[in-house]
Amino acid sequence: MRASLIQIAVDEDESVESRRRRVASLVRDQAGADLVVLPELWTTGAFAFEEFGNEAEPLEGPTHEVMAKAASDAGVWLHAGSVPERAPDGTLYNTSLFFSPSGELAASYRKIHRFGFDKGEAVLMGRGEDLVTVRLPETTVGVATCYDLRFPELFRGLVDAGAETLVIPAGWPERRRAHWTLLARARAVENQAFVLACGTAGTHARVPQAGHSIVVDPWGEVLAEAGAGEEILTVEFDPGKVAVTREQFPALKDRVL
Repeated sequence: MRASLIQIAVDEDESVESRRRRVASLVRDQAGADLVVLPELWTTGAFAFEEFGNEAEPLEGPTHEVMAKAASDAGVWLHAGSVPERAPDGTLYNTSLFFSPSGELAASYRKIHRFGFDKGEAVLMGRGEDLVTVRLPETTVGVATCYDLRFPELFRGLVDAGAETLVIPAGWPERRRAHWTLLARARAVENQAFVLACGTAGTHARVPQAGHSIVVDPWGEVLAEAGAGEEILTVEFDPGKVAVTREQFPALKDRVL
């Protein structure tokens, strides 16, 4: 299975509409991949809090339209990262969009753990409630977003729902990059699953981003890792390794809680 993680640099001088067109072109360039992954809140920047309300869109808004066509044109499964969604009742959510190779919306995920403590996303956006998995021909994908990475119980829930590959778009800050790598590997090891974690590059609202998108196998080995700048990280991996790992070292069977 071939996956491409598009580590987008969010430039504050680039309009959201221009970035949508540019990213759609990058997705189309990945024709031949099985799965393409974009980062969290790449339309606005994860730390550009004041832009969330300004750029919020309905679930089937402009990003949905552009990314659905890009997925269909490329013939790929596309995790299109997340956008600030404005629900019909006016509530904002950090919502991921997952498209099939025909351009259909296969799933959406509203981020459960909102970052910021008593400011930013934590107070501006509503909390999602549902765990989301998507069945691809080769593997079942469990979906999480950025700060979710710090909460292992969410990933246990995804594994219980059948997840074998964990896909995590993020806008992770550079100052905590060591945690990004550590937690991605930990989630892979403890769940005996592949982890595909796609971050952003550049600077969001004066917050330098970590970049360093990463793909980790079920033993915790890093298969590929990006640098700090905009980059497309492409990796081939065998989803069958999940079942083999879980059979050879059946730790999940010994769970008590």
